[in-house]
Amino acid sequence: MVFLEMLLNSLFKEKLVTMNIQFVVILYWMLILQHGYFTKGVDTNQLERPETVNIGCILSFQSVVSKVARVAIDAAVADVNSRPEVLAGTKMNIVMLDSNYSGFLSIIEALRFMETKTMAIIGPQSSVTAHVISHIANELQVPMLSYAATDPTLSTLEYPFFIRTSPSDLFQMAAISDIVDHYGWREVVAIYVDDDHGRNGISALGNQLAERRCQISYKAPLKPGPTVDDIRDALVQVTMVESRILVVHTYADMGLTIFSVAKYLGMMNSGYVWITTNWLTTILDSNNSLSSDMLEDVQGVLSLRIHTPDSQLKRNFVSRWRKLVSEEAGNDPVGLSTFGLYAYDTVWLLARAIDTFFKEGGNISFTKDPNLKQPQVGKLRFNEMSIFDGGKLLVRNILQVNTSGVTGQLQFTADKNLVRPAFEVINVIGTGRRIGYWSNYSGLSIEPPETLYDNPPNNSTVNQKLYGVIWPGETTQKPRGWVFPHNGRELKIGVPNRVSFRQFVGLDPSSADQFEGYCIDVFTAAQNLLPYALPYKLIPYGDGITNPSDTELVRLITTGVFDAAIGDLAITTDRTRMVDFTQPYIESGLVVVVPVKKLHSHPFAFLRPFTPKMWCVTALSFLIVGAVVWILEHRHNDDFRGPPRKQVITILWFSFSTLFFAHRENTVSTLGRLVLIIWLFVVLILNSSYTASLTSILTVQQLSSPIKGIESLLNNNDPIGFEQSSFAKKYLVEELGIKESRLVPLDLPEDYARALKAGPNNGGVAAVVDERAYIELFLSTRCEFSIVGQEFTRNGWGFAFPRDSPLAVDMSTAILRLSENGDLQRIHDKWLLGHACSSQGTKLEVDQLELKSFAGLFFISGLACLIALLIYFIRIVRDFTRARYAESESLNSSSSRSGRLRKFLSFADEKVMPERSRSKVKQLEGSSNGSSPDEQVYVPK
Repeated sequence: MVFLEMLLNSLFKEKLVTMNIQFVVILYWMLILQHGYFTKGVDTNQLERPETVNIGCILSFQSVVSKVARVAIDAAVADVNSRPEVLAGTKMNIVMLDSNYSGFLSIIEALRFMETKTMAIIGPQSSVTAHVISHIANELQVPMLSYAATDPTLSTLEYPFFIRTSPSDLFQMAAISDIVDHYGWREVVAIYVDDDHGRNGISALGNQLAERRCQISYKAPLKPGPTVDDIRDALVQVTMVESRILVVHTYADMGLTIFSVAKYLGMMNSGYVWITTNWLTTILDSNNSLSSDMLEDVQGVLSLRIHTPDSQLKRNFVSRWRKLVSEEAGNDPVGLSTFGLYAYDTVWLLARAIDTFFKEGGNISFTKDPNLKQPQVGKLRFNEMSIFDGGKLLVRNILQVNTSGVTGQLQFTADKNLVRPAFEVINVIGTGRRIGYWSNYSGLSIEPPETLYDNPPNNSTVNQKLYGVIWPGETTQKPRGWVFPHNGRELKIGVPNRVSFRQFVGLDPSSADQFEGYCIDVFTAAQNLLPYALPYKLIPYGDGITNPSDTELVRLITTGVFDAAIGDLAITTDRTRMVDFTQPYIESGLVVVVPVKKLHSHPFAFLRPFTPKMWCVTALSFLIVGAVVWILEHRHNDDFRGPPRKQVITILWFSFSTLFFAHRENTVSTLGRLVLIIWLFVVLILNSSYTASLTSILTVQQLSSPIKGIESLLNNNDPIGFEQSSFAKKYLVEELGIKESRLVPLDLPEDYARALKAGPNNGGVAAVVDERAYIELFLSTRCEFSIVGQEFTRNGWGFAFPRDSPLAVDMSTAILRLSENGDLQRIHDKWLLGHACSSQGTKLEVDQLELKSFAGLFFISGLACLIALLIYFIRIVRDFTRARYAESESLNSSSSRSGRLRKFLSFADEKVMPERSRSKVKQLEGSSNGSSPDEQVYVPK
């Protein structure tokens, strides 16, 4: 064996590259078959495990995270090696190298590990270094497990051999986004270190905020290793922006310096909100010697801590932590942070995977990388680096581990992230207090996430809860989250320079840059209710000759020409896609205005309440009801009997006398009374409606127009006027399908009046379509015109601001307060009340009462008549059958059909005696001829 080893080593040392590969392989397998293992624990066969496995570990010994991780990793290795059942006797050999905060040194140390036949690497701590070393791991297929490199992009398919053993920053940024959304903020400022760790983390934050309709309004990057001056310059720029929600994503060594400078600049006072990633809680947990000044700098800050469920394993490890720290020679006393827990579990995770690796026949063997043929340079021997043949199998085994550790369940998802990531939300008061939890399963809650996993997932905003927070400045009131920037810039507010209806908004005649009107007074009153000063300047928009386009004014907000727009701006769907509007301060909508004429009284005005169809149906109903009552009463009631002429007169008289409830004929049959009482109810309703309508016609001045509303305009081809700057044109063309050639643009109220008076036949218009607010002001002095039909759109006027502007929310609140305290109505009365022409006592022609309004009553009456006739017919047929039973036998044999019909009609026309008279007659007839007392007695008419 020694001879074979010497021969193989000499072949490599003399760089016999041209040697036949088959001969080398034969020598290699001769060595394997003879002894079954390599002497130094580097290679082994599937039957026997090596005595040791080499594991590399890259740390920055002086960092807060590494100080804790070194103790935890050493403890984990000792625990694994002390339990033979874990690796079946194989020992883990951890070699730690110090990168000393240097990405370059981290790369060098990783390359050295690759020369020593390392099976896996724990680390690196930095995401920046992990990006570079991952390429080396990909080339040589060596798994790399990091508990501290939390950059989300390291989980991509680009790095198959990188495995993160702690939650990714993707979930941390989702937690921060939920916090921002929970408190109703919409914009944040990101302060971060400008490297892979910071940039990729903030990119993930931006994506998560966008899903909640929030955004990063300003980014303040810091170069790696910044000076105090660099930090101060960046924070001064932050004070110049609106948002006061500051998210700090950096490293622990520079984070406290950022807060020290912020406190010096007055940025830790009330009004500010500071949210940090978990670097701050790592310092608070690990560093037991923080000065009171350092703690004072971070009071009121919100931070995150990785949540690890309580368990017996965790409690045992925490209880022995102090002893582990004291045993670490030359190590300063450090507290246990979550990264220490994850470092401990990383070793155990790797041990479980290695054990499975050997059980599945894994073999620790290495193959020369054909891409590394360079001669050795200095101490880097590239030709000594080899590909780990079992790397893919080991990675697969790592990702398939499912066990419990001190951090909870150790299991990976399909995208190589740990299952059930969760964080604690910490409010730094003193050394910090927990105000809630976050998990990707249940969102924000005050209950530990592990208690909610058995419940259905529910991330609705209603269920998001946190305990109360003490914010910077020692206030418990939630900060507004934004202020106007202290850069002296006034808001540029666009105002339409109208030439018509200047009562709403228009330039003050006495000043070239001052506005007045209803809309201006509403804006001024609302602005005075804001809890802060609002510097602004009103800028006229329009040439002053024609009314400007409100839609174009709104669009200029999106381009940055204006910061806001106020005036008579209708809130429409198209405009809300561009900007945010405040609460409407006046209701409006499109209406149709037409010229009207007075209706003069005429001799037949009493016929106007009912339509002709209504009159016809009513008259016919009187006749039908009279005929039905006559049929039902004819055999029983003498009032409905007699000669045919008399009976016809009786029917007519009875029918129309019910109109005045003056009928003299009594009804004796049950069916007749039922029909009559229902009909009298119908007559009562008809009388009441007719009286009310006629009263209105005769006492109120009536106006009429051939156009009844927008429907009339749709059914003809007459020209229609509209205000040139209004959205009415687009609505009429696109929504209602009216031809654009029919539309006539108008500007001034005088143009409205002139076009309406001229009419469609003389170069004018049949109607004008405009917003109700304008039309009501137009009609206040012009009584010859009127609104017809219903308002066919519903919208209002509001002030426009950029999308997601917090000022829109504050102005909406102020407008609601104006409405509640009555100021909005007083402003309305000031500008829009006091009409010279009153429309009281005048209205458009009253709509005639139509048949459809009474169809239900007529149906009920008709149904009652039909049912009564049906019952009456059934009864009379029954009586006819009983009375003529004996005679019917002979009729069936000898009488014709016409004869039987005549007998039936004769029977139906016979008078039925009253009950008492009928009983006496039957008794007399029964005593004389022995007839049955049950037989009915009929008396001829």
